[in-house]
Amino acid sequence: MIKPVFPTASTVLDSILFRDAFGTPRMREVFSDYALIARYVEVEVALAKAQARCGVIPAEAAADIARLADVSSLDFDMLRHETNIVGYPILPLVHQLAKQCGSAGRYVHWGATTQDIMDTALILQVREGLRILEEDIAELRRILADLSARYRDTPMAGRTHLQQALPITFGYKTAIWLATFDRHAERLEQLKSRVLVGELAGAAGTLASLGQSGFEVQEALCEELNLGVPISTWHVARDGLAEVVNFLGLVGGSLGTIALNISIMASTEFAEVYEPFVKGRGASSTMPQKRNPISSELMLAASKAVRQHCGLMLDAMIQDFERATGPWHAEWIAIPESFVLSAGALNQAKFALRGLVVDDKKMAENLDISRGLIVAEAVMMGLAPELGRQQAHEVVYDACRVVNETGGTLSQALAADPQVASRIDHASIERLTSPGNYLGLAPKMVDRVLASKSRE
Repeated sequence: MIKPVFPTASTVLDSILFRDAFGTPRMREVFSDYALIARYVEVEVALAKAQARCGVIPAEAAADIARLADVSSLDFDMLRHETNIVGYPILPLVHQLAKQCGSAGRYVHWGATTQDIMDTALILQVREGLRILEEDIAELRRILADLSARYRDTPMAGRTHLQQALPITFGYKTAIWLATFDRHAERLEQLKSRVLVGELAGAAGTLASLGQSGFEVQEALCEELNLGVPISTWHVARDGLAEVVNFLGLVGGSLGTIALNISIMASTEFAEVYEPFVKGRGASSTMPQKRNPISSELMLAASKAVRQHCGLMLDAMIQDFERATGPWHAEWIAIPESFVLSAGALNQAKFALRGLVVDDKKMAENLDISRGLIVAEAVMMGLAPELGRQQAHEVVYDACRVVNETGGTLSQALAADPQVASRIDHASIERLTSPGNYLGLAPKMVDRVLASKSRE
């Protein structure tokens, strides 16, 4: 009888239950063990080719290494066992590659150090990870642009300190989110030149093992991998990688803002927006009426986790001498998890916003819930030319108190005030107290975001 194999993952990133809630298959593949080891081999092969071009090793040896190095033929159990002993995977990997490559194996890893291979392989992963996130951000921007244009003129209550403040439009709100992700797209493009550089520096970063050919080989390696050439060794200068993860933290912060807004606006008392309906999604095991904002909840959780890794990466920047004792290892935790979580959060955002259900009637109803008080500022400014600014403030302040204490609307309270009624007709009072007439430049701000050069 065959014994069943039970799930053994211990984190949400690989869990059969949660992995697609907190990540995506594409990003998990980029940072999978197999893909990482394949990147190590890719760098070792590229190094041999570069050294052959520079006359450091025989061209025949490089050709054999490129032909015979085979990730799929590695003994992964042995690699895991020896990595656990050594503490790093490159020496065990080189042992196996040397055997695969026969007589050419003596030239595998020539003049390099473990961190050269691991750092460069990581940058290859980061490059692919950023490419995926760039696509996700571009798609999210298109979704937000559509929402902003569609709801450019849809009035709703603007809120400060969780209290109704002044009228805005829903398109204005989503345009602010859009502008944020326009800037994230700019940041992503700008960081590439600083981050996507190779690493070949040798044991203490001086390239001593390659003699006078060091710079030439370094440049050739980076050319083989289509990476930038580093200005200086970055074994202990980790600002580039810290920048990447903190960029992901910024993206997560923006996604968290969207998620929090959707969650609150989807609450029963607001009922202004809802995540797309999918039968069973967001259901409660005991309350059939529930429609929980699941994507927003996952976005919030992921954004918080990535922000923790931002701090870890900043901490890991503090490194001793020419090779750090520990901080480097913290990156192995923070970087893959940050990319997977960010991809998962963006995926949830695309789902939630692409099919977002917007109840403009409920928005209008909520806008009227204060019975005109939300436009008290507009009324004050409208009365100021007739009464003077300070007297207008006092009149509107008193009218607001009447509404709060005895009911009715601001329009009714003002019409009952002789100071107002003797100077302004009823139609003008109604116009001043209509929230839809006090949107400021919100619609034009939407236009400005949509017309921004960053969107071209």
